[in-house]
Amino acid sequence: PPSRSINFILEGYPVTFICMLVVSVLTSASASHMKRQSRILADREKKLAEAEKEKMRANLLRAVSHDLRTPLTGIIGASSSYLENEARLDADEKRTMVRHIREDANWLLNMVENLLTVTRIRDDSASVNKSLEPVEEVMAEAVYRLKKRIPDAQIKVLLPEEFVMIPMDATLIEQVLINLMENAIFHAGSTEPVECRAEIGRDEVTFLVTDQGVGIPEEKLTTIFDGTGQTENSSSDGHKGMGIGLSICKTIITAHGGSIRACNHGHGAQFSFTLPRSSEDEEQ
Repeated sequence: PPSRSINFILEGYPVTFICMLVVSVLTSASASHMKRQSRILADREKKLAEAEKEKMRANLLRAVSHDLRTPLTGIIGASSSYLENEARLDADEKRTMVRHIREDANWLLNMVENLLTVTRIRDDSASVNKSLEPVEEVMAEAVYRLKKRIPDAQIKVLLPEEFVMIPMDATLIEQVLINLMENAIFHAGSTEPVECRAEIGRDEVTFLVTDQGVGIPEEKLTTIFDGTGQTENSSSDGHKGMGIGLSICKTIITAHGGSIRACNHGHGAQFSFTLPRSSEDEEQ
């Protein structure tokens, strides 16, 4: 017969043909099944991401409704009392009312800054525009901005010995540090300074904000970043709630590909978040 021709009459050829046919059919079926499974997994991940995004929006809305309504009520009440009783109030009482109005207004400004911070994160990809930034400069700028808002704040900053630059959106990370330090100042119930430091690891950098206060109730640790962070230790002027600030912190750190956690260290609370030292684009 001609060279390299197929002759099904020859002995063994039918068996070989049947085996090849079975293998090709099984391979095709397996490939089709894997494609279907990949599509199902992709759809499931997309639905989970949408559900997580909706949960974040709901928690944020719930936190905003509380954290914005209370200071507004205080401003309206204080200003109304001032106007109605101006003739009967002495100078010290007037200054006290004006000071309370200013404090509530500053707190509202902080909330608006937090909300504007969230808009910097793209809704479609939940990612941020990152560039290499020095760790110590970001920490220093965060403390400077906090001191402008709370001049009496006692902050102990421990800068890393190693000069490190990591990919981040500096403005967003500064907002996270401000939220965590401000949270410690208002809720720790301590006169000791709040410690802010950074630890340099091989593949990541960890930022830690530690206070020497009353700590966090154990039942709140698992849900404290969900936007429902009012604790039993919250001050009576409920506008200083932790909900929106911590919820936004988690959103920002997640968008950076990092993680954030809260714990008690025996003499207070400690918040920490970790950022990778290299971005995904660089790794690819």
